[in-house]
Amino acid sequence: MKTLITARGITKQFGTTRALDGVDLDINAGEVHVLLGENGAGKSTLVKVLAGIHSHDEGTIEGKASLAVIHQELALVPELSVAENLFLNRLPKKFGFVDRAEMRRRAPKLLERVGLNVDPNAKVKDLGIAQQQMIEIARALDKNAGVLILDEPTAVLTDTETDRLLEIMAQLRENGVGLVFITHHLDEIQRIADRITVLRDGRSVGVLGPKATTQHMIELMVGRPIEEQYPRARKRPGQPLLRISNFTRRGVFRDINIEVRAGEVVGVAGLVGAGRTEVARAAFGVDDYDYGTVEVDGKPLPRNNVQAAIKAGLGLVPEDRKGQGLVLTASVGQNLELATLANRDSKRLTDIAGKLRIKGRVDQPVKELSGGNQQKVVIGKWLLADPKVLILDEPTRGVDVGAKVEIYELINRMTAQGRAVLLVSSDLPEVIGMSDRVVVMAHGRVAGELPKGATQDQVMALAVQEISA
Repeated sequence: MKTLITARGITKQFGTTRALDGVDLDINAGEVHVLLGENGAGKSTLVKVLAGIHSHDEGTIEGKASLAVIHQELALVPELSVAENLFLNRLPKKFGFVDRAEMRRRAPKLLERVGLNVDPNAKVKDLGIAQQQMIEIARALDKNAGVLILDEPTAVLTDTETDRLLEIMAQLRENGVGLVFITHHLDEIQRIADRITVLRDGRSVGVLGPKATTQHMIELMVGRPIEEQYPRARKRPGQPLLRISNFTRRGVFRDINIEVRAGEVVGVAGLVGAGRTEVARAAFGVDDYDYGTVEVDGKPLPRNNVQAAIKAGLGLVPEDRKGQGLVLTASVGQNLELATLANRDSKRLTDIAGKLRIKGRVDQPVKELSGGNQQKVVIGKWLLADPKVLILDEPTRGVDVGAKVEIYELINRMTAQGRAVLLVSSDLPEVIGMSDRVVVMAHGRVAGELPKGATQDQVMALAVQEISA
C-alpha cells in the first residue's frame, strides 16, 4: 500500500498549552484512516498542521500528495451558485473573462461523481447541509486531491445522508484516494475504517484495526472505563413541572401536548422537519405561537418572553450552540453567567467548570474551546441558573463519547434533585436510552408516545407515518 503522507513526532504549542505532543500519522492510498479522540484531544489541530494552516514546532511531514480538508464549518459562499462554488478561486476563463459555458459543462460531471443531483445554477444557500458538503467534496476532487480529510462531516446529517456519504467515501477509497475521517459516531467507524489512530491530550495512545471493539475505542479515548453508554438513573416522577397544551403555530406545529414531571426525562424524537426544535424555541419564548399554553410548575408563561421563562425556572440549551447559545468573543466565565447575570463569583464559576470537566480556563475566550467543551459551557450556564425544567435540543451533537456520558450524568443529577428535562434529539439510541418516555413527532404533530424500553423501529414507525388533518 502506497503511503501518501508520513507525519512523525508532530508537536504544537499554543502559549502554555501543548496541543500536540509527538504525534505520528500515516495516510495511505486507498485507505480510510479514522482520527478518534475526545473534544480537545488534538484532532483538529493535527488536521490544520497537515493542511499547512498551523506550522508545527517539532517533527517532520513528508509526502507530495495534494491535500484537501472538508471542515466542520463549510467554506462556501451562500449567495453564489453551485457551479461558482465548485470553481471558487479558480474560475475557468476565456479571453480574460469568466468562462461560464465551461463551468456549466464541467459542473454536472463533478456533481455526478459524488452522486449529487442538483441544478448547477441553484444558489448554495437554498441547498441542505448534506448537499453543501457534497459540493465541498466535489470541489476537492476536481483539484485532484490525493488526500481528503473530513472533519466531522456527519455531525448534522440524517441517517440517510450519512449512509450516502459513507458510500461515496468507499468509492473514493476504491479509486485510491487516501481519506482521514473524524467522527464521534462509533458505529460509522466500524462501518468504514481501515485503521484508527486514537488521540488523548495531544498524544497518540494507540492505533487500532477495523475490528476494534467499541469498548476498546472508548477506553483509549477517555483513559478510563465507561461501564454504560446511557447511564439513566430513574426515580418515581413527581408533580408536573412542564405542561405544553394545545400548542400551535400555523404551518409549523399543531395541537402539541407534552407533560414532563419532576424527576423525569421525556424525549422528543422525529425526523428532520418534524417541528421538534420549533416547539422547544416557542415554549421557551424565543419564537411566538398562535395559541396554546406553556406552564412551568403550574403557572402559565406569557408568550414570546424569554426573560419571563427564565424567571419561572425554564431553561433552553439550543440546537445551534455557536449561533444561539454562546457569545463567542466572551470568556468561559462570562458565558457561564449569561443565564443569571449575577455578580461574578470566581469560585462558583471555577467549581462548575471543574464539575463539567471543561478543558479551558474561566478567563479564556470560549471561541478557543473545542466544540464539546463549548457545549459544556452552554449547559453549565443553566446549571448555575438552577432551572426547574431544562429543555435540551441536540445536547450531544458533535460531542465525543466521554463528554456525552458526562452530559448524561448531569441529566441524572438534575432529575435526582427533582428537576425535569425535555430531551430533543435526532440520536435514536440516545433518546431511547436516556428517556423515561418518548414523544414522537411527525409533520408538526404528535404521532404518538412510547414508554421506556421502546425500540428504534417503533420510534421510526411513528416518525414516518402520515397524520390526518
